[in-house]
Amino acid sequence: MKASSEAPAKASLIQIDADSAGQRIDNFLFTRLKGVPKSHIYRILRSGEVRVNGGRSQPKRRLDAGDVIRIPPLRVAEPAAIRVSPELVRARLENSLLYEDDDLLVLNKPAGMAVHGGSGLSFGLIEGLRILRPEARFLELVHRLDRDTSGCLLIAKKRSALRILHEMFRDERQVHKHYLALLSGAWARKQMVVDAPLKKNVLQSGERMVRVAPDGKPAQTEFRRLRAYAEATLVEAKLLTGRTHQIRVHSQSIGHPIACDERYGHAGANQRFRELGLKRLFLHAASLSFRHPGSNRELNIEAPLAPDLAAFLERLSS
Repeated sequence: MKASSEAPAKASLIQIDADSAGQRIDNFLFTRLKGVPKSHIYRILRSGEVRVNGGRSQPKRRLDAGDVIRIPPLRVAEPAAIRVSPELVRARLENSLLYEDDDLLVLNKPAGMAVHGGSGLSFGLIEGLRILRPEARFLELVHRLDRDTSGCLLIAKKRSALRILHEMFRDERQVHKHYLALLSGAWARKQMVVDAPLKKNVLQSGERMVRVAPDGKPAQTEFRRLRAYAEATLVEAKLLTGRTHQIRVHSQSIGHPIACDERYGHAGANQRFRELGLKRLFLHAASLSFRHPGSNRELNIEAPLAPDLAAFLERLSS
């Protein structure tokens, strides 16, 4: 990373327009102040260095059109150079497009690609997409998928669309997400709803771990058996809530973790799956249904199962 640029001589004032209205001030600052750590943004909010219409602001405050934000002088680190060729990005993403219009696009996210740079990565899917679409003025993630999960990923192309979609995702009744997962072992049930609260912890290493806990946030996943194999079970998992690692932890909680889940799975079972040819977590965001933020028509986007996972199921059947 290059050295930080010199701090500006004075604070800057930004007036919120109609397209930026409605979002939380912390999210606005994350987008506006690229290169500034989130921890520092929260620090200047808590200290009152950031002002809205002359007064202090809580991070959760939602901005209105016409609000004036004072941002103190900051050192903004220049972004690290992206050491990946546009050709490589194009090869991985260009054929992954599932749907696109003026407001949004949906990609079939490749497994092994983080949705954004960070944690030692110089680039992620969103940075790659900006390389692929240099003319796009706005591209922001609506939600996230784990690095090793493939499938439907929704990206907003307008601030107004992002605001509406975020509101939809906060209400689980408005967005329907279905996943395909291969569970370890033979699962006798045909269908069940796992209702178990989840609590997120961050270890000293910085790794996020989630566990079932009475004081966690409410979480529900509906599992439906699709096909039984000798040592595994293919299921459809429907998210009734949207918590971090929800399907992975809920499947672990019923004694059938997802195949090749290095964080929540069984080491012995994972080794057996690797010997059979599975190289990564068997979790795929198969479909995403929601109302279009502009036209209000129902969209149902489906992502075909990745060839490596489909081939592995064929080997299990033989």
